[in-house]
Amino acid sequence: MRLPRWLARFNRKVTNRILIRLANRPPYCALRHIGRSSGIEHRTPLNSFPDGHRFVFALTYGPSADWVQNVLSSGTAVLEYGGDEIRLTSPRLISKAEAWPVLPRIARLALGVLRTGDFLAMDAPARSQDRP
Repeated sequence: MRLPRWLARFNRKVTNRILIRLANRPPYCALRHIGRSSGIEHRTPLNSFPDGHRFVFALTYGPSADWVQNVLSSGTAVLEYGGDEIRLTSPRLISKAEAWPVLPRIARLALGVLRTGDFLAMDAPARSQDRP
């Protein structure tokens, strides 16, 4: 079940402005991406789940969310995570079966209640090359 679009609009205008302050406290992060039409840099607060040299993101608004489409279109984004800036590449939609083992139990419970089935994975470089 994807969350309703009205909630996405509310979150963009209100909730995200509060949550962005938590961006450097994992699992919270901020994902910087370029708007595909506007060319403007956006900063979206998210939960991220590291898995080796990649990060997984739950798409609670589905794969058609603006930030997802921006990242898929550009092929890159910068993740602000735990005080670091990590350039992510190779965005791809992944299945729930592939994402589920990466998620902590509490996240699986919450996303299960929301019936979230869409996920995005992006690759991170080796730790010595993280800085953009």
